[in-house]
Amino acid sequence: MTWMRWAPAVEKALYDPEGGFYRRPEGPAGHFRTSVHASPRFARAVARLLLEVDAALDRPEELALVDVGAGRGELLTGVLAELPAEVGERLRPYGVEIAGRPAGLSSTALWTSEVPRGVTGLLFANEWLDNVPLDVGEVDDAGVLRYVEVETGTGEERLGEPVPAADAAWAARWWPVEHPGDRVEFGGPRDAAWARAVAGLERGLAVAVDYGHTSGRRPPFGTLAGFQGGREVAPVPDGSRDVTAHVALDAIAVPGLHSLWTTQREALRALGVSGGRPPLALASTDPAGYLRALSGAGEGAELTDPGGLGGFGWLLQAVRMPVPRGLETLVGWQTLGS
Repeated sequence: MTWMRWAPAVEKALYDPEGGFYRRPEGPAGHFRTSVHASPRFARAVARLLLEVDAALDRPEELALVDVGAGRGELLTGVLAELPAEVGERLRPYGVEIAGRPAGLSSTALWTSEVPRGVTGLLFANEWLDNVPLDVGEVDDAGVLRYVEVETGTGEERLGEPVPAADAAWAARWWPVEHPGDRVEFGGPRDAAWARAVAGLERGLAVAVDYGHTSGRRPPFGTLAGFQGGREVAPVPDGSRDVTAHVALDAIAVPGLHSLWTTQREALRALGVSGGRPPLALASTDPAGYLRALSGAGEGAELTDPGGLGGFGWLLQAVRMPVPRGLETLVGWQTLGS
């Protein structure tokens, strides 16, 4: 039996070069469905967001689109197909992913394992941070916060060593726990990963999209979950499945930036995605058009369903740029203290 803390166990299970889950040829789409896979309307909305960012930046000579956690390039491909030629000529697309470059990706896209530095444009991280490994803690019967250890082949857990000062301080600031059995997922590695990604922008908008939570709404027993073959399974870190945990979206935000937390439902609505049905009169004047519009409405409804994909959290942070006009209607923009 192999016992480890959750962070190294998940790191090995997901990213080990000799059999990690994200090294598999089928990619994430073989095991779970993201917004990108649900509808081309998602890529269309990201393309519109990119155009809004371009305008807010006064149309720079080179415009970057940085897709962090790019999977097999599905979002990049979808966005590129939606852009007008003038923007495409100035665009520098990046796919940031540890897996190899997918076949069929546009030759204009740079495929890299590192977030580029000094770029201007849109950095978009869709369901990336939930797969940045983190440790888990639990309060024992004596009120001591200890790391949780996992047996990598079965998912069985036990309590390990008391948590040292750095993780204890993170928990006290962002996820206080005190009662026996209360759990915390220490988000420090995700905070650092997001800060490194945002630091790559010279100017632009950074967007993190994930299932998440904020202060006062932390789940008392944590959020660890596994996904395999299209269904949720136990989070066993054996390399056979995705292992994920929701993101503390308020904790990851980089101080000093104009920032907004909102839901995917509200963000996509601001970007023109609606689940509203087309007028019935269209069925008699343009039956084919009505069916297309009806299908699109169904896709829009799925993307904005507050009980499903629409419940994703969006964190938007503007780096040395004004808020894009298309997002000005979203309420809650604030400048975070340093």
